[in-house]
Amino acid sequence: MPSTHKKVVVRKMDRDSINGYVAPANFVHEGKLELLNTSGNVVAIDLRDIKGVYFVREFSDSDTVSRKTFTSRPRTEGLWVRLKFKDNEVLEGMMPNDLSLTTAEGFLINPPDLRSNTQRIFVPRSALASLTVLSVIGATRRRRKELAADTRQVPMFGE
Repeated sequence: MPSTHKKVVVRKMDRDSINGYVAPANFVHEGKLELLNTSGNVVAIDLRDIKGVYFVREFSDSDTVSRKTFTSRPRTEGLWVRLKFKDNEVLEGMMPNDLSLTTAEGFLINPPDLRSNTQRIFVPRSALASLTVLSVIGATRRRRKELAADTRQVPMFGE
């Protein structure tokens, strides 16, 4: 049964972090992140102060992304992007190749290691120095090779 709130770790620009819960569909309102902290209080954090909102499986001491870049070309469909933050940190991830899913506030990316504690990351536009699309990865469409007619087969019925 899915929960109505997702566990997140909010990393701020000043290297501070806050654990809490957000509604998965609409957690940004009027330039602020609405967070239910672990004490049960609703906190509104300005997006300009946030470096990233890390959607995690469990709260733990080491919530940082273990692998920040892909070791090889990703296999999943979407946009392979490289994010460069204002503090010169670099992070790669996958975004959906659909403009209707991007928001004016920021980007939702999948990190390189999906088996880690971090499942997704919301990155506000204000935290980025640049975003580079490294590759567009789509469904592989294999073309059928034209087979040469087999001359060993005897034509039947006047084909």
